[in-house]
Amino acid sequence: MKIIKELPNGKCIVEFQDDFKFQKEINNTNFMSGNVSNPYDKTLYGIGYLEVGKYNTFGDNKSRKTIPYIFWFNLMERCYSEKRRDEHMTYKDVYLCDEWCDFQKFAAWVDDNYYNVEGERMHLDKDILIKGNKIYSPDTCLIVPQRINMMFMSKKKSRDSDLPNTIYRCAKGYKASYNGKSLGVFKTSEEAIQERDKAKRIHIRNIAEEYKDRISEKVYNALYKW
Repeated sequence: MKIIKELPNGKCIVEFQDDFKFQKEINNTNFMSGNVSNPYDKTLYGIGYLEVGKYNTFGDNKSRKTIPYIFWFNLMERCYSEKRRDEHMTYKDVYLCDEWCDFQKFAAWVDDNYYNVEGERMHLDKDILIKGNKIYSPDTCLIVPQRINMMFMSKKKSRDSDLPNTIYRCAKGYKASYNGKSLGVFKTSEEAIQERDKAKRIHIRNIAEEYKDRISEKVYNALYKW
């Protein structure tokens, strides 16, 4: 940063020497000590920055973090924390779009898309709109109740790791199950997977109907399309 204007009472205006050229008024002593924060510094995992705008990390009472910041921090941790990725292999190769590395832009999207469902926590989902999606972005994400989000979360395999989840080998072929319910035994793994996927589609559409009056139209349509 450099001083671009001297002010009375031991103060000055500085400009940070990066692409954003952000300016702020500070005390001269803070300039000398370097104790000045730049809202465009990538302080979260070397990727995320807070920027300047109307969205805050804490609420009015300063004792609780805001919903957009909780979402944003958790996404950053999920995508860029080595420990989190090692614990959950489903987060491997997952990342945020460039736009959402800016907290203000992410918070504005949450502000436009957030809603409450009584009695449930709300989650940010990346898997409903695009199967196999790896990027968190405005075009790939939805805000959904926790119960809906859990239907699309990958579950850890217990055995037969070369087969999809809930498909297992048995003496007579391949056994399929979904949502804790056995779907029968099939001659081929393809038949078992087809039956499992059919049961999942029916379940998702039933849940969509159950939540129809409590979720956004965009979420409802995405569930039916899936």
